[in-house]
Amino acid sequence: MKNGEESEEIRRKLRKAAELLFFQRHIHPGAKGWELKKALGRNYMRVIELLDAELEKFGLRVKIVEEESPESSRFFITSRDPVKKGGPWKIDDVAVLAVSIAYIVSRGKVERKAVEQILKEKFPAWKVESNLNRFIRLGYLSEDEEGILRIGWRAKAEIDERILLTLIVSDESQ
Repeated sequence: MKNGEESEEIRRKLRKAAELLFFQRHIHPGAKGWELKKALGRNYMRVIELLDAELEKFGLRVKIVEEESPESSRFFITSRDPVKKGGPWKIDDVAVLAVSIAYIVSRGKVERKAVEQILKEKFPAWKVESNLNRFIRLGYLSEDEEGILRIGWRAKAEIDERILLTLIVSDESQ
């Protein structure tokens, strides 16, 4: 392959990778590693690195939520800098999510009943239950058959646990 043909092939693969990661085709955003490998070839990680370098110009990055293997990991595009605005959620919904994630991070995995008990001290029971169900459905939390909660794929991708914990324990009043 000549140099011009190679660069055209790389541009084509970059466009395809961007298309796969920007436009949602499934219930979850982004694409799995196996989808990228199928569309871009076995050197798909190199294409992803090049795309990430291009996205840096716009303050974006390719985020990888790692699973057992690169082929089962989820790839999608997110902001390089933390987003300051909370979006469409109410502040108490964000608080329920923050407390849930902080508690799970501090323990690794916890029973849903333990998280519910902590949250019900500050929020109505109906709000706790509906929010936990919504966060599980959206991928921020995951729950197994035994009722054990863990951090979900979306929280791993969108939330910097270190910053969250720092913000929780810091004293902003001084």
